[in-house]
Amino acid sequence: MTTLLVIAKEPLPGRVKTRLTPPFTPQQAARLAQAALVDTLHAVAAAPASRRVLVLDGTPGPWLPPGFEVLPQCAGGLDERLADAFAHCTGPALLIGMDTPQVTPELLTVDFVGCDAYFGPAEDGGFWALGLARPEPALLRGVPMSTPVTGAVQRERLLAAGLRVRELPRLRDVDTADDARAVAALAPHGRFAAQLAGCAPVGPR
Repeated sequence: MTTLLVIAKEPLPGRVKTRLTPPFTPQQAARLAQAALVDTLHAVAAAPASRRVLVLDGTPGPWLPPGFEVLPQCAGGLDERLADAFAHCTGPALLIGMDTPQVTPELLTVDFVGCDAYFGPAEDGGFWALGLARPEPALLRGVPMSTPVTGAVQRERLLAAGLRVRELPRLRDVDTADDARAVAALAPHGRFAAQLAGCAPVGPR
C-alpha cells in the first residue's frame, strides 16, 4: 500500500500564505493556512495508506490528527525538501502539499498497477501531487520550483526517465485571495471555507 506524504509549514503568522496579505492580516492568513492544512490532513487520514507522514517545517500543534508520523524538512530549496521526503520511503509514495484543501480521499486513493508515477498538475503551472512507485529523489532535485513551468519540467523529468505517468485532475492552489474564494466554493463544507467566511478583508482586494 502507498505512503501518503504531506509537506507543510507550521501555520504561523508571517510565515505562511504571505500572498494573502493584503487583503487579509498575517493572523488571518495563518488561520486560513491552518484550516487548509487540517482539511488536507483529514483527507489523507481517510484515504487508504500504509503510512501517513507529515513532513513539517516547524512544530506540530493540536491541529495534527492522530495517525501521522512527523518528519522535519531538510535544509535547502523546495526541490531538495521534496526529494528528501521521498528519500524516507521504501515503497510507493504519493506526496501533496497544504495548498489544496479541496482534495478528497478519493483523489488520494491511487493504484500503481500499470503505471510508475502519478502527476497532479496545478492551475498555476506547478503541481499539487506527485506519486512514485519507486521513490527516486534525483527525479526532483534541480527542478525549478514556484515558476509557471515547474509542472512541465517535473513531468518531463518523469517521462525522460522512462516512467509511465498517470495524470490526476488539475487543481487550483490557494495562493491569492481570488484562489481562496474559488477553492472555498469548491469545498463549501470544509474548515477552509468556514474560516474564510469568518475573515473580513482589511486591505485592498
